[in-house]
Amino acid sequence: MLTTLHKNFLSKLYCIVIFLIIHPVKTKCTDNYKVGARASALSDAVISFSDTWSTFHNQAGLAPADCFSAGFFYDSKFNIDKLSTVACSIVLPVSRGAFGISMLQFGRGLYHENRYGIAFARNLTEKWSAGIQIDYISVLFPENPEKKGFATFEGGLLFAAHKSLSFGAHIFNPAGAGLKLSEGEQTAPVIIRTGCHYSFDGNLLITIEGEKESRFPVVVKSGLEFYPAERLAFRFGTSGKPFRYTSGIGYVLDKYSADISFCYHESLGITPSLSIQFKL
Repeated sequence: MLTTLHKNFLSKLYCIVIFLIIHPVKTKCTDNYKVGARASALSDAVISFSDTWSTFHNQAGLAPADCFSAGFFYDSKFNIDKLSTVACSIVLPVSRGAFGISMLQFGRGLYHENRYGIAFARNLTEKWSAGIQIDYISVLFPENPEKKGFATFEGGLLFAAHKSLSFGAHIFNPAGAGLKLSEGEQTAPVIIRTGCHYSFDGNLLITIEGEKESRFPVVVKSGLEFYPAERLAFRFGTSGKPFRYTSGIGYVLDKYSADISFCYHESLGITPSLSIQFKL
């Protein structure tokens, strides 16, 4: 019995240590989680992309949608179940644009975060599109049995300079909204992302992005997507600092697609992720 209790204690202690590495104590706040295994495989350098997961990256990417689509995502940070992320995204085109609905939960047990968002995007001109999203984020802390939450917003722009070249820019939580805890207000970060991607004849895609979070220096991210066959994609990415290396595979089957990715951290190991998308 003592052995079992000892193992449980070590397991919980390990999860706490890993969590503190991901969420430094001095910040004690929520992030704008990046979602989608394709994005993960490209080191999340997807600010200029347009797909089902634009609800989590750049809402302007929803504007070109011409049919209903939905996606489901799961990852397990460093293969720790209590640090898993589950998310879904729904895109519904309308006559003058497109709506997006997104939901996410990070963590399980004593600590977890939930995020709910509703977005709208539309084309401004033939080359420009814009989108905005209202978010509600709630957090359950181990020391408090009741969830605490706050509302914020985010938005972005896309510029299709050429059929092969696109630029994107996005800002999350520009007003610096955050949680009000007993020890004072703890704000979520303000995050600005900008980048572009270029597609070579549809067989090779290169993407690059810069991300500035209010708490940390600029991070440069890049990715490469290669199609050896019409329905199969190989992906690779890198970012730093801290340095991350990512890879993944995607497969498209008519109205369905599936992606898997692996993110490697030199100290903590591998984070696998999976996403499935479909269109109607």
